[in-house]
Amino acid sequence: MTALRVGVDIGGTKTEAVVLGPGGEIIGQLRVPTGFGAESVVATAVHAVTSVVGSSLADVTSIGVGIPGAVDTSLGRVSHALNLGVESLDLGAELTRALPLEVAVRVENDVNAAALGAFHLLDLPVTASMGYLNLGTGLAAGLVLGGQLWRGSRGAAGEIGHILVDPNGPLDLDGQPGGLEVMASGSGIARQWATGESNSVTAVLDAADSGDDRAIEIRRRLFESVATSIRILILTVDVDLVVIGGGISRLGPRLLDGVDQVFDGWAASSPFIKSLDLPSRVRLLPEGSPVAALGAAYLGGR
Repeated sequence: MTALRVGVDIGGTKTEAVVLGPGGEIIGQLRVPTGFGAESVVATAVHAVTSVVGSSLADVTSIGVGIPGAVDTSLGRVSHALNLGVESLDLGAELTRALPLEVAVRVENDVNAAALGAFHLLDLPVTASMGYLNLGTGLAAGLVLGGQLWRGSRGAAGEIGHILVDPNGPLDLDGQPGGLEVMASGSGIARQWATGESNSVTAVLDAADSGDDRAIEIRRRLFESVATSIRILILTVDVDLVVIGGGISRLGPRLLDGVDQVFDGWAASSPFIKSLDLPSRVRLLPEGSPVAALGAAYLGGR
């Protein structure tokens, strides 16, 4: 019997599943549209698992699921996953009942799952510490310390998007001004730019390069807020490495060059910040990596 691990990443528009072989190699991968509403979310996950595994279902030894929203990992329950149409769902129990396996399904917040996946994808030593900074529709971080997820006492570790850094900044959806998320996430930049363009971040950078004053200010907030997010992760936990993922990470050097300019300004005025060597401790996630599904597959351990 071959021991297989399955990981599922349930997103707002797509669900991705991977199968890991005994050595941790990806031997199967699948992407399907995500249904809306609790019943459809469960059905999508069941379909993804059974389809990606196929005739090898009996060889599955663990199943993990990453999903947005507030997740009680001890109960496998997700709540407030509003973009999925889910207010409250016992996802772990529902999937355990629905799948013809004697394997309990473990459920984790999607950013935490992605953090664990990035840790394994980069093949970091088990003694290493890593912060995963997700710059997507929202902004949040996951922490992997000594090879293990660090969730905090109430599961809020890494929710740095709610940290307020500019009392005169734009309002976030929670009604507070100047949070990291409103200034350095896709949704936050879209609300600031407010033109309805499909890729607001790229549109803002292009307009800023052309000299648009409003775009220049939004770009400044973006670069400073990403740099501040990295600084927070290093100053609070002193992680070895911060890995940037999510849709905004696909800007590549266009993002990192702007963030590095912020680092250089800080280093020029603070010998202590200079000693931290922030630029050398940042890495972009390889584009197209299924890190949340990969991390979900590792929820049961190596």
